[in-house]
Amino acid sequence: MNTAVIPQPTAAAIPKAQFDWIPLALVAVVIAIGLPLIGSPSTWVTLTVAGLAMGLIVFIIASGLTLVFGLMDVLNFGHGVFIALGAFVATSVLGGMADWTQSASVWQNLAAVFVAMLVAMLVAGAIGLAFERVIVRPVYGMHLKQILITMGGMIVGEEIIKVIWGPGQIPLPLPETLRGAFLIGDAAVEKYRVLAVAIGLVVFAAMLFTLNRTKVGLLVRAGVQDREMVEALGYRIRRLFVGVFVTGSALAGLGGVLWGLYQQSVIPQIGAQVNVLIFIVIIIGGLGSTLGCFVGALLVGLLANYTGFLAPKVALFSNIALMVAILLWRPRGLYPVTNR
Repeated sequence: MNTAVIPQPTAAAIPKAQFDWIPLALVAVVIAIGLPLIGSPSTWVTLTVAGLAMGLIVFIIASGLTLVFGLMDVLNFGHGVFIALGAFVATSVLGGMADWTQSASVWQNLAAVFVAMLVAMLVAGAIGLAFERVIVRPVYGMHLKQILITMGGMIVGEEIIKVIWGPGQIPLPLPETLRGAFLIGDAAVEKYRVLAVAIGLVVFAAMLFTLNRTKVGLLVRAGVQDREMVEALGYRIRRLFVGVFVTGSALAGLGGVLWGLYQQSVIPQIGAQVNVLIFIVIIIGGLGSTLGCFVGALLVGLLANYTGFLAPKVALFSNIALMVAILLWRPRGLYPVTNR
């Protein structure tokens, strides 16, 4: 007796989305184009490292705002106050550790800088928690009110900083062993910029790992897509979102320390001055995209340093020109988030 063999249905393979390498390749193209334009390889190396350092510092500052907007849909125009707060906390911490910053020991210098970063992140995170509860929470889902009330919060925050630290400029010198430069052939690479590049890459890797490889990151991303379902499973999504806001504020504080050391001085308006640059980076990268923020910040840093050397007057509006060019090419940014 013959038995018919009934074919079993096979599951159709779900095609994986192809990763878009073009924006990352654009960074390499900008670096490559810079060499023949600058002419001198040693100057090109110096400017490239400086541009990468600047870009990664801007990324750390902007990543906090990207995180808040991408996961919470909150337009926090008061982000600059956390940058300024981090920078001023660093002046107090490093001023109190003068014996360590003026030491010839690399480890004592690095320890002082990392203590300043840690304290700045803790203070900025704590103030961010109060900022979210008092200012942001009543205006969730109302973008226009968010813009107005958070800008007001930044103005108030700047005035409080003036009351505590004064309205004038405060020097923030680099620790002893972070001054000067490494000599690579004829190229001079500043020591502090190398440190800034390393910290920026660590922050970027930590953010990608947390959002893509941990349970907390999965819950936060799921809460953005379907908040009711996540809450039905027993998770308190509001607490997760508050944690996201505090993390974003802490990252702004960390960026404030790095930017203050980069400028070697701080003023109460330091956060407001950087705010425009932050929003340019976020728009270039794609609203809410961490990877887009990373690539956009690198492009901004490299272009600012190259044009500053080749044509200083052009450097004044090079970032705006870059943003316009990117948006004409990709109106939603380099790495648009699907739900934006």
